[in-house]
Amino acid sequence: MQMIEEFLFYPLAALAILIAGIAKSGFGGGLGVLSVPLMSLVIAPPRAAAIMLPLLCVMDLFTVWHYRRIWDRKNLIILLPAAMVGIFIGSLFFKYLSEAHIRIMVGLIAVIFVINFFTGKSVDQKKDANFLSGSFWGAIAGFTSFGVHAGGPPVNIYLLPQRLEKSLYVGTTVLFFTIVNYVKLIPYALLGQLNTNNLLTSLILSPLAPVGVYLGIKLHHKVNEKLFYRLCYIFLFITGLKLLYDGLSHL
Repeated sequence: MQMIEEFLFYPLAALAILIAGIAKSGFGGGLGVLSVPLMSLVIAPPRAAAIMLPLLCVMDLFTVWHYRRIWDRKNLIILLPAAMVGIFIGSLFFKYLSEAHIRIMVGLIAVIFVINFFTGKSVDQKKDANFLSGSFWGAIAGFTSFGVHAGGPPVNIYLLPQRLEKSLYVGTTVLFFTIVNYVKLIPYALLGQLNTNNLLTSLILSPLAPVGVYLGIKLHHKVNEKLFYRLCYIFLFITGLKLLYDGLSHL
């Protein structure tokens, strides 16, 4: 059985990395939460998260360079301090966290949010940055990002209603998650997640990281803004369903 799992791991990991890179650089990172569940089909979720974190950091170097002058300062000032609190709480409760419950929580929030968007009367209503809302979703994003790299949906829930220009939206998520991911390296290292075996696996897979980012950037510039936002909501809905399924199947 172990040989079968090892044989399947690298194809699944390659797919996970490409999806994460495309999502991160092209569409705000929503579908990137599929990376850990995909790898978790053949290895334990904590190990999948540990292998994925250095790869996300490699992707961040490329994406943050591409979007280096395109981000929303006000939203980041609101989101980032709250995310640090969320990461701290996640690291404190690492040994007691139920990944199934985290996935169910994030998935349910994402699905309800998208259903409300498409069935509500305010589909085209634009919202402004809000300190209370941003702090809440920023903290949730830090917490869920620490556990299973599922910070995308909470951030999307906060940013999507603002209807930012698509590159500004992606650039803001890129800088947010670059900082979040590099901060996460500290507790991951302290908790023994970044051991030699996991880091070596990340190193072997690392050439795929810029490929995914490149594909995402190309797709980003080919999609018009209205379709872009529709796709973001659809991706968020698919992600929510996947997280719900994964969480419920592991209860």
